[in-house]
Amino acid sequence: MPLSEHEQKLLEQMERALYAEDPKFASQMKGRHHGPSRKRRLIGLVVAILGLACVVAGVSFELIWLGGVGFAIMVAGVAWAFGGGGSGEGTELTDTSTGRTRRIGKPRGRRGQKKDGHGGGSTGFMQRMENRWDERKRGDSL
Repeated sequence: MPLSEHEQKLLEQMERALYAEDPKFASQMKGRHHGPSRKRRLIGLVVAILGLACVVAGVSFELIWLGGVGFAIMVAGVAWAFGGGGSGEGTELTDTSTGRTRRIGKPRGRRGQKKDGHGGGSTGFMQRMENRWDERKRGDSL
């Protein structure tokens, strides 16, 4: 669905504001392609086809285990072709108002977790939600 003229003008204003506020970030995000590479998709497709061949062979020779292995290979090939694809470094974003830098797209461990499973300095998602719920209940009862 195309954007209306008003929406296009708003989008252009937002783009100009982004360039004015943080030109480095805006130029980094402009032409960046985050999808998997052509080579990765080709390898994944070949693996998926090999898996399909194993499924067909398993059905024709009545070998259930071969069909199951072929299906697993096929799923792995598709996952490889269309999954991730990054170098593992992620993208670094900087909040211009606070100056804090945050890395996105990179798998990370659980921060603040001690060996006993309790949080160290940071709270988990559920704990934050419980705190918000408690605050709402206190606000309603006053």
